[in-house]
Amino acid sequence: MLPGKAATLMASQREQAEKQRARLGVEARSWYRITNAADADEAEVMLYDEVGGWFGATADQFIADLRGITAPRMRLRINSPGGSVFEGIAIANALRSHPASVTVQVDGVAASIASVIAMAGDRIEMAPNSMLMIHDASGVCMGNASDMEEMAELLDLISDNIADAYAARAGGTREQWRERMRAETWYLPEDAVEAGLADEAVQTPKSGTAPEPGPEEQPEMARAWDLAAYGYQGPRHDEAKAETEWAVPEPKPATLTIPIGSALGQQIVDALTAKFGNPAAEDVPQPEPVAENAPVEPASKEPAADLVPEAPAAEPVDEWAATVAHLTQDEPDAWSVLVSHLTTTASSSAATEA
Repeated sequence: MLPGKAATLMASQREQAEKQRARLGVEARSWYRITNAADADEAEVMLYDEVGGWFGATADQFIADLRGITAPRMRLRINSPGGSVFEGIAIANALRSHPASVTVQVDGVAASIASVIAMAGDRIEMAPNSMLMIHDASGVCMGNASDMEEMAELLDLISDNIADAYAARAGGTREQWRERMRAETWYLPEDAVEAGLADEAVQTPKSGTAPEPGPEEQPEMARAWDLAAYGYQGPRHDEAKAETEWAVPEPKPATLTIPIGSALGQQIVDALTAKFGNPAAEDVPQPEPVAENAPVEPASKEPAADLVPEAPAAEPVDEWAATVAHLTQDEPDAWSVLVSHLTTTASSSAATEA
């Protein structure tokens, strides 16, 4: 197909589209739709069919409708298998020159020339499970061998032009992208982001992460156990603090106490008390801790002063007993006095005589 033949084909496509719209009137199916989104600052453009083609509107109509968008933002949602290369390039350039900030959202598939249109967005998002496909340009040619050779050259030129669009967006060289296009490469969302053809792979919320329902959305069974219905408003501040600061006390060692008087008898206890005093009434000094490498002093031979038993207290003198003591003494025996010198020892006699 020569360049002239390509122009003829495009003209034929436009003519067929015009006839189809005239026959079907306003009910004619269009491959795009432009609507106002919920946000007044963003317009929504849906490209949900073949680009151009025999039964759809052509690029000139799309561009005319695109000029009517005055919102500062535009979201272009794509689900298209591609279509006419020249119609797609014209749409892509119209999007690039539009003053609005364009966000491309691939809802299903952006294949062939639809992927080139996606490259015109300021930001490209891949919806979950969507895909993007690139491949070499293709066409139909009728004629002789020379026509076929010229058609091959034209298709290579068109494919190089498309590869430049991918390289301008994602980096790399024309030949690198031609190699991927010849292999007809398909990209999942994460793959498209890794290759540089998209900015974000949009994630859906995981199952079970939905927000909990509010009180008015809870089932009747759950509300029946709500203590707020009975005036309960939760623990007081001091109770909550006591619960958070509560700790298990350390157990105290058990002590067994046995009265010594009942075991030894009160008489022995009194005697020990009189001799050594009452150790329970005195503070028994504790030995000071000894350092690990401290020198050991030799023990003193003299007993410690605190270990010497105290002398027993003198018993009180009975004055009456002292007064009558001489009355209770026995009278000396006269016979014992007379013979007492006979019972002395020799040593004592010698000592007496000397």
